[in-house]
Amino acid sequence: MTKVELIESLAEQHKMSLKEAKLIVDTILETMSAALTNGHNVELRGFGSFQVRQYDAYLGRNPKSGKEIKVAPKKLPFFKPGKDLREQLKKTGGCEHND
Repeated sequence: MTKVELIESLAEQHKMSLKEAKLIVDTILETMSAALTNGHNVELRGFGSFQVRQYDAYLGRNPKSGKEIKVAPKKLPFFKPGKDLREQLKKTGGCEHND
């Protein structure tokens, strides 16, 4: 599902304009991004939680040349699904991609 599809679904389900639905989705995503950027975790009960994980620097390899390269330390978002979401996926046999 894309952001546009999420906005369209919200607008349809709640009988609102696309503009209103876009404002809601944008506000939620911006608020979650700001919380993660400021070092806070984001927990959506039943769906899952987001947190930022710190990864140390390490030596990696350039896949084309095989040459060793230094990979800088970094922070990346991590998602852990909630119990309800895991149970729903278990019932359906996991995720199916419609690509």
